[in-house]
Amino acid sequence: MKKVLLSIVGAVILFASSAGAASAGAPKLLSAVDEVVGTPYLYGGTTTKGFDCSGFILHIFKQYDIKLPRTSREQAKVGTKVDKSDLRVGDLVFFNTSGKGVSHAGVYVGNGKFAHSSSSKGVTITKLSSSYYAKRYVTARRVTTKAQYSKMIGVKLS
Repeated sequence: MKKVLLSIVGAVILFASSAGAASAGAPKLLSAVDEVVGTPYLYGGTTTKGFDCSGFILHIFKQYDIKLPRTSREQAKVGTKVDKSDLRVGDLVFFNTSGKGVSHAGVYVGNGKFAHSSSSKGVTITKLSSSYYAKRYVTARRVTTKAQYSKMIGVKLS
């Protein structure tokens, strides 16, 4: 019985510490995203009245004084390329949903999920592994400096 109890306690501690590490400091960004989840999709939209995918990204990153190009196609050209396996909260993820190159984008929020403005659901959070987006994934970019990232996640980095 002691072994079972110790195993359970160990699993809880491991789960709690790994969950914290996955989202360490992310509350500021996640809070900014949560504030607009449910905002309707609006082609060309850049305000809380409605967002398209790149307008949503502009809105979130403007809060951290990060300037980005207007369209997802142009946003996919800035910053540093990031491997899917190295994504961190705040990285931009890009998709080919039109068959003509990058045409959709979102913000990685951790745990294999990204926030984006979907034409059918508005601002929502979706798994990168969902069958629709997994097939259409193109690339990811890191567009923050160390100082900007620190501000975004709410943790001072040394």
